[in-house]
Amino acid sequence: MSDVINKEVADSLLRALGEQLAASGEHYELVVVGGSGLLALGIIERSTRDVDILALRSEEGLGRAKPLPSGLQAARDRVARDFSLPPEWLNSGPTDLLELGLPEGFVDRLERNDYGSGLTVYFASRYDQIHFKLYALVDQGPGKHEEDLHALAATEDELLAAAGWSRSHDPSPGFAQVLRDVLQHLGVKDVDLEP
Repeated sequence: MSDVINKEVADSLLRALGEQLAASGEHYELVVVGGSGLLALGIIERSTRDVDILALRSEEGLGRAKPLPSGLQAARDRVARDFSLPPEWLNSGPTDLLELGLPEGFVDRLERNDYGSGLTVYFASRYDQIHFKLYALVDQGPGKHEEDLHALAATEDELLAAAGWSRSHDPSPGFAQVLRDVLQHLGVKDVDLEP
């Protein structure tokens, strides 16, 4: 699937998903990260492939989004059909981050948007997106993650906080070395990655 989702398309997809859910008498709350979240916050303008779901939110807190509940899957599939997209336009892959732990205070910084009565979406804040994007850049190499970090205008302190969080996910010496190199490439002068 090519990068076909821009801000306008993402809004249309989420509104359509909310309408499908409301028509079925259902309501879901999603926590979204990644490119579509950055589009929604007006931080980037590039297109993305999908809407990345980190979690399902409920009164009990944040829960895994894999597998998606059947009602949400059905609504997703109807939206995919209507917009000629594969079902993967709604991607729950990032939910694995829940196992590793989120940046402290993550839930308090979420930015809420309602898409009718069927869907509420919470977008990860700019600060938290810096954490996720730095981790992805170190893990996957240069490209869109580096571009997104530049668009996020991360400060040295924010990058160091993100680095500390990233190290809690992968304490290996190899990851630490790549992280150190990436931070220096991004202009961080004093890189201390001691655990």
